[in-house]
Amino acid sequence: MIYDIDIAKQVAKYLLQINAIILKPNNPFLWAAGWNSPIYCDNRKTLSYPEIRNYIRQGLSAIVKNHYKGANVIAGVATAGIPHGALVAEELGLPFIYVRAKAKEHGKQNQIEGHFEEGQSVVLVEDLISSGKSSLDAARVLKEAGMQVKGIVSIFTYGFDAAAENFKNADCEYVSLSDYNTLLPQAIESQYIEESDLAILKQWRENPSIWKFMAPTNQ
Repeated sequence: MIYDIDIAKQVAKYLLQINAIILKPNNPFLWAAGWNSPIYCDNRKTLSYPEIRNYIRQGLSAIVKNHYKGANVIAGVATAGIPHGALVAEELGLPFIYVRAKAKEHGKQNQIEGHFEEGQSVVLVEDLISSGKSSLDAARVLKEAGMQVKGIVSIFTYGFDAAAENFKNADCEYVSLSDYNTLLPQAIESQYIEESDLAILKQWRENPSIWKFMAPTNQ
């Protein structure tokens, strides 16, 4: 779910403004997962813009303070969630740790980096939620280490049904600053797309793993 509709709209505008989100309904991207997609999202770009970076930091911090009260550790999900998690931890004056996708193959072979104690309450910070798999894997690692996972916060989510199901099955909730449904009206308002593009963009979100772009035929 999104935290606040006005914040969601502003975050969507910012992401479009700096091309952190690019929409190409008629010339889709190919994701690493093999999916064809009319959208590409790289929220790491927000780090290069102080005004936007600070707005996101304040928004994510507000979610932690108001929705996940009592959290005493912030955890970044590697890799893109690490810098935003560190910014949130700084804003809230809380300890910061991060979770690797897999344990290191050398040294202490840590998967969790930073100091933490069993029983502490933690909120994970993620930049983007698609299926939710990487976020939920990180949450599982923290739970197995004895921490209490209160939830996950993110900058943006596609709002896939598969993600909702995955989070439900894992008994974990997430709150995002913005989402796909909020993005599309902002993209039209900002003239990034045309009204005629909406059908393609909405169709993709319904079943992204099998979606194929079909160019309109001239009658």
